[in-house]
Amino acid sequence: MAGKGGVGKTTVSAALARAAALAGRSTLIVEVEGRSGLAAMFGQGELGYDEVVLAPGGGPDGAADVRARTLTPDTALVEYLHDHGMSRVSKRLVSSGALDVVATAAPGIKDILLLGKVKQLVRDEVADLVVLDAPAAGHAITFLQSARSLVDTVSVGPINAQARDVLALLEDHRQCQVMLVTIPEETPVNEAIETAFSLEDRVGIGLGPIVVNGLYPELDGLATDDAEVEAAATAAGASLRPGEARALADAAAFRLDRMALQAEQVGRLEEGLPLPQLRLPFAFTTEIAPAQLDELAHVMLSEIEALEGLPL
Repeated sequence: MAGKGGVGKTTVSAALARAAALAGRSTLIVEVEGRSGLAAMFGQGELGYDEVVLAPGGGPDGAADVRARTLTPDTALVEYLHDHGMSRVSKRLVSSGALDVVATAAPGIKDILLLGKVKQLVRDEVADLVVLDAPAAGHAITFLQSARSLVDTVSVGPINAQARDVLALLEDHRQCQVMLVTIPEETPVNEAIETAFSLEDRVGIGLGPIVVNGLYPELDGLATDDAEVEAAATAAGASLRPGEARALADAAAFRLDRMALQAEQVGRLEEGLPLPQLRLPFAFTTEIAPAQLDELAHVMLSEIEALEGLPL
């Protein structure tokens, strides 16, 4: 999952994971940036390196588990060394504070450590679906391109082998896809289109449906004239205080402008990027709680079901 900062990428990651769980598929969310508020959407505390259950399976809806964990380059490196019989080396690196030096020995090393761990999780089939909450769009391209860069620059050894393993995963479009997230505004739409073509051209990764997040529901019968507002209030048996008709008319005008803007940007996205769209509504809340997350997950499921022949 990737997108420009501020488009709700983490919220969409959580909604996708919950939607998959509601469809009976166990899901693991992998977070790589930390402090995203992901766990709070499930009513849980902060995430750590150890896997935690965000939403247990079972219950009346028959959902599967949603689990999550955070990955960092340092912890991924320590685990890599431990798994390859170098526990003493990893302990010395931790005690000496030299982890950061090793993890930055070559450009892309940190990213390949993280992606290599994700590759291992997929290979071990820890869940039916692994959702990677990737960095924001600008970093996402270099993050996903790290495998190709290291294969080209490091010709032999364990780093080359790790990079080739990761590259094999990224280029397997049946097993791995990037879902971009945007909102119906000009700059995010522009960046989503540019990112999509960059990922295909420079990384060779498959693109899944693009998520258009934060859409205002369409409303009919909005009145932008004071007299029309007052007439509608009278017809509904309500009375307005002085100034309220104007305020309501201004609110209606804002909503109409917003709906026109989003329709224009969604259409522009369709023209510029020939990918199926999954459209999620704007959440009128400052924080996403479990109830709001479930609403988004059900919308996500409906949107996916409408796309014939596409996997979840």
